[in-house]
Amino acid sequence: MECRHAAVSSLSWTFLVLAPLYLLRQTRSCAPYGRYTPAGWRCCPARLGWFLQEVPSLLVPLLLMLLGSGQTGTGTGRTLLVCTFMLHYFYRSLIFSFRTRGRPIPLRIVLYSAIFCSVSGFLQGHHLLHCARFEDTWWTKTRLTAGVLVFMVGLIINIHSDNILHNLRKPGELVYRIPRGGMFELVSGANFLGEMVEWCGYAVAAWSLPASALAFFTVCSIGPRAYQHHRDYQRRFQDYPHARKAIIPFLL
Repeated sequence: MECRHAAVSSLSWTFLVLAPLYLLRQTRSCAPYGRYTPAGWRCCPARLGWFLQEVPSLLVPLLLMLLGSGQTGTGTGRTLLVCTFMLHYFYRSLIFSFRTRGRPIPLRIVLYSAIFCSVSGFLQGHHLLHCARFEDTWWTKTRLTAGVLVFMVGLIINIHSDNILHNLRKPGELVYRIPRGGMFELVSGANFLGEMVEWCGYAVAAWSLPASALAFFTVCSIGPRAYQHHRDYQRRFQDYPHARKAIIPFLL
């Protein structure tokens, strides 16, 4: 497949433009899912919803890998980055989705998220497989290695934080309790922090406009949600740790 430079550039800039707009919207109202789901909205079970909305970002790059031909660039770096991207969504769609004990997800949120993941999966997969070039230099190798290591640190934080949240509820419960342990001792949105670290590491490793656009959009979309969770915890629990920040340890 030939590189679609115009499509890659257009989609990347679309993400970059929409990110601050979405950030602004979330400063005014919470994204309507989870604890903020409006009454009366049509929903689907949490496990099915998470699977349907996340799995496109796993399947689309995988399909591009299986059907692709005529890729450019260094094969090892390209394959490593595609697999790094897919690893997050393997966890999110095939592990997290079948373990979650969260609230039902509004159907419109599932639809919008599935569209986003489909476009994001195509953008990252197509760019890495058919457009990206990796120079065989010490800088490229060092940057790639450092970025992947940061990504793995973020993934570990994300998975560990999800496990803490998972263990706060028994099957069938929809109650909220104060999360403790791990990065939750420092921030209320430890799972969000882990995901932000992941995509920042991925952006460093890939060093491309599409990867940077994804990292920026992630920060703008889940950063405010972490702050909203922080405020919600403070309202719910009088004994909520005062020193705990929302998303950035010791700062914010």
